[in-house]
Amino acid sequence: MAEGKPKAQAGVWNTVKPFVNGGASGMLATCVIQPIDMIKVRIQLGQGSALQVSKTMIANEGFGSLYKGLSAGLLRQATYTTARLGSFRVLTNKAVEANDGKPLPLLQKALIGLTAGAIGATVGSPADLALIRMQADATLPAAQRRHYKNAFHALYRIVADEGVLALWKGAGPTVVRAMALNMGMLASYDQSIEFFRDSLGLGEVSTVVGASAVSGFFAAACSLPFDYVKTQIQKMQPDATGKYPYTGSMDCALKTLKSGGPLKFYTGFPVYCVRIAPHVMMTWIFLNQIQKAEKKIGW
Repeated sequence: MAEGKPKAQAGVWNTVKPFVNGGASGMLATCVIQPIDMIKVRIQLGQGSALQVSKTMIANEGFGSLYKGLSAGLLRQATYTTARLGSFRVLTNKAVEANDGKPLPLLQKALIGLTAGAIGATVGSPADLALIRMQADATLPAAQRRHYKNAFHALYRIVADEGVLALWKGAGPTVVRAMALNMGMLASYDQSIEFFRDSLGLGEVSTVVGASAVSGFFAAACSLPFDYVKTQIQKMQPDATGKYPYTGSMDCALKTLKSGGPLKFYTGFPVYCVRIAPHVMMTWIFLNQIQKAEKKIGW
């Protein structure tokens, strides 16, 4: 009996470890990237270039405004990244077992990435909505500002003012965006690891950094159009007659395409890429370090 408990506990830990590690690495990366994410949202809301937005925010709202929404960002990582990285690793391990231990083809990795992205986005959509609302609040007219204190206050206000289902407002484009991002991020990372390590014979550090950079680029390139639509949907406010500017994500996409052309969806791409790629890179690097530390202590 005494020997059974440690085995059972080890089995539980091995099951939840990919989720815990994924969430922890995402939260650590968010602490570093939050200011860039804040600037990216303001650019998408039409407040100018990265330099203009940074100067205006610091001058009018103080340096701390760059970290507005950090609590929501951490909550988002604790839900979204925990679910997506954990489910990706679990599904990948199951698929490798079914493939007799052989590396998976890129298409199968992409499908697993799509699935993991959908799972993570569904779980993390409320926190993502709270993050967007907190970051956009200062851009609204004074009478429309909600003055959120933190992520949990934002979630409470959304439920109180708009109902529980409002927590999943924009969930459709959020899920689609997450599927695109994770297809690019997760599949390209595993594929790049195999290429840099097995084909080029690079060392561990070079392999992780190189694969992380490739992963970050593909994550940004695949997801920005969906991120743009998602942001527009989540921050929209009704006019004097109570009518919203868009009826849904497809309506937003069509109107954006008509008014600005395809490149409109890539508004703020340099900043978005600078925001997404380092976050992806640091998430993988932190995850790698966490896994190495676990091996040292025998977890």
